[in-house]
Amino acid sequence: MDFKNAKELLALCVEQNMRISDVMRQREIEEGETSGELCDARMKKAYHIMGESARGPIRKPVKSMGGLLGGEAKRLSDWQQGKGRGKSLCGPVLGRAATYAMAVLETNASMGLIVAAPTAGSSGIVPGVLLALEEEFHFTEEEMIQALYNAGAVGYLAMRNATVAGAVGGCQAEVGVASAMAASAAVELLGGSPKACLDAASTVLMNLLGLVCDPVGGLVEYPCQNRNAAGAATALTAAEMALAGVPQLIPLDEMIVVMYNVGRRLPAELRETALGGCATAPSACEACGKCS
Repeated sequence: MDFKNAKELLALCVEQNMRISDVMRQREIEEGETSGELCDARMKKAYHIMGESARGPIRKPVKSMGGLLGGEAKRLSDWQQGKGRGKSLCGPVLGRAATYAMAVLETNASMGLIVAAPTAGSSGIVPGVLLALEEEFHFTEEEMIQALYNAGAVGYLAMRNATVAGAVGGCQAEVGVASAMAASAAVELLGGSPKACLDAASTVLMNLLGLVCDPVGGLVEYPCQNRNAAGAATALTAAEMALAGVPQLIPLDEMIVVMYNVGRRLPAELRETALGGCATAPSACEACGKCS
């Protein structure tokens, strides 16, 4: 049960009366010549790693190897729990999603264990969104594993037909694809149709089109952490729109091609070389000079 693009994936969902997660799970079983139990066990392990990488820095903040990150997720978590002087603006789902997304980047930047979903630089978005939804709506572990299959299908399509590498397509290929994966998974979790899932993914890529990859000092720390939080917000917004029935003019297959073409046209300085964008700001260069 393989598929080369979103159109074929959607056709399989209709023909077989299956969710995107069901189709992807069956594909993994057949292409990997393995059992459903083993596939599920691997997904369960990945989700547990995601959970620990997201919650660890909130319990105990860690300093990044480059010295640019450390404690941001804890600060955000404390603010949302009313420990600051103000009041949280985001609400429980978005607030937690952003916090967890930032925490995963702290784990990654301090050489902790993370799940690249689809890359290390964008590894906070899928767990951030899914963990927040699990806590708010009390989904079962089985439902969360199914959501990961859904997210994996979108990531697979981007990898097969475009790229998820910042060095090739800019941050739109990393944070953009991760956010599309999270948006699609969120829609399925909340009962949306396969088409609504893919519409949400397309909306995300549209909204993050052209996002450059400009890591300060060449480190996957800053502005990567902030963009993971923003990516989680974009994913939830797109999911909400799709669930509400807001139509998407451009299908996911076309948006993936658009993203890839835009990425190839980005100057080399804006594709993970640390020679452009935020990486060239004077204050960023000064901070980088103090990197440990």
